[in-house]
Amino acid sequence: MEKKYNLLGISGSLRAGSFNTKLVLEAARAFDPAEFTQGNIRFPLYDGDLEDSQGVPAEVNLLADQCLAADAIVISTPEYNGNLSGVLKNALDWLSRTKKAPLKGKPLAIISAADGKSGGARSQNSLRLCLTSFRPRLSLGPDVMISGAGTAFDEDGRLKDEKSFEFLTLSMAALKSEIGR
Repeated sequence: MEKKYNLLGISGSLRAGSFNTKLVLEAARAFDPAEFTQGNIRFPLYDGDLEDSQGVPAEVNLLADQCLAADAIVISTPEYNGNLSGVLKNALDWLSRTKKAPLKGKPLAIISAADGKSGGARSQNSLRLCLTSFRPRLSLGPDVMISGAGTAFDEDGRLKDEKSFEFLTLSMAALKSEIGR
């Protein structure tokens, strides 16, 4: 019997019906068997004065603890103006303030869904750059970039294209193989 790992999924979009949230849920299905936790990044904007007066918000510490408890993490990033979303960058900024090093050495896969033809390739590159100081162990593929995201999912949130789900499954297998290395 295959070991059941703890997978944390983070969507870089807060929108109800987000394509990247759907993609994270599909990643969990492809990663199976897993205990899946969906991380929440609905945080206040990072502000040093807020941190000085109130400390790191509880919801940020919760996400940091979820990162630490996870065997692996998958982040799905939308592409906004050629970059990762502001809310995802903000979440990373807050995580860096926890002093817990929640991503250090953690197996992590980056995936994306975007309406454009590149499927979020530029947002993946900007996310990789932002993650450098966190020092996760990035899983290197295969790349999962879902283009035409507005029509890529069925009414149940499943990827319509079998080849896309196959690539996602291969990507999650690569991520799983990083655990324990």
